[in-house]
Amino acid sequence: MAAADLAVEALGVHKFYSSLHVLHGIDLEVRRGQVVVVVGPSGSGKSTLLRCLNHLEVIQRGSIRVCGELVGYRETARGPVELGDAEVARARRRIGMVFQQFNLFPNLTALGNITAGPLHVLREPRTRALEEARRLLALVGLPDKADAYPGQLSGGQQQRVAIARALAMRPEVMLFDEPTSALDPEMISEVLDVMVALSKQGMTMIVVTHEMGFARAVADRVVFMDDGRVLEDAAPAEFFTQPRTERGRAFLDKILH
Repeated sequence: MAAADLAVEALGVHKFYSSLHVLHGIDLEVRRGQVVVVVGPSGSGKSTLLRCLNHLEVIQRGSIRVCGELVGYRETARGPVELGDAEVARARRRIGMVFQQFNLFPNLTALGNITAGPLHVLREPRTRALEEARRLLALVGLPDKADAYPGQLSGGQQQRVAIARALAMRPEVMLFDEPTSALDPEMISEVLDVMVALSKQGMTMIVVTHEMGFARAVADRVVFMDDGRVLEDAAPAEFFTQPRTERGRAFLDKILH
């Protein structure tokens, strides 16, 4: 695969929490425009991997590149050197992330939450930031909620505002860490519908989720993790009908039956 086609490249990534070895040499490549869904049992390292991809967690070995640039480090003659906080923040603009919890600023309206990054980080003119925020609210199906505060919104609506807030920073890659797990069942589809729309627009996405219907319908690839390792990486049709590993088969038997 040509380097220019790669949005994300993780090579030999290891992550430890003290003596606990959480990620065991993860290799992952994601092409621009691809949707990769990461599945696996709880505790398999899925969310940790996402947090490593944008340097919310520091890796101990290996390397991660997003759009060709090292994440969290710069290369020197003596090896990689960790970037300072300001440099990490600047590099992280390429990567949007949506978490399980919405993490909206409770004292800001939906519009205020979405414009905060563009105004204070990107230093965009207020008129432009507001115009883009209203466009994004329409994109996520909430054009009439610009002046609503998070406490006035349902969980599904808050998560859609969180997605719009991430998109306002114009990321090249979007990471979703179980974005529907905190939602009531009837609210899940409204968030997944937004994610489907993003995939159709060509957004590069890595999604950790238990929503297997979404994985079947939207993913270009399904990555199955267990015990901090990638055990399978296949097209949805292949993974869901003919998983290659016994562990993959056991996982699917448990969640699909």
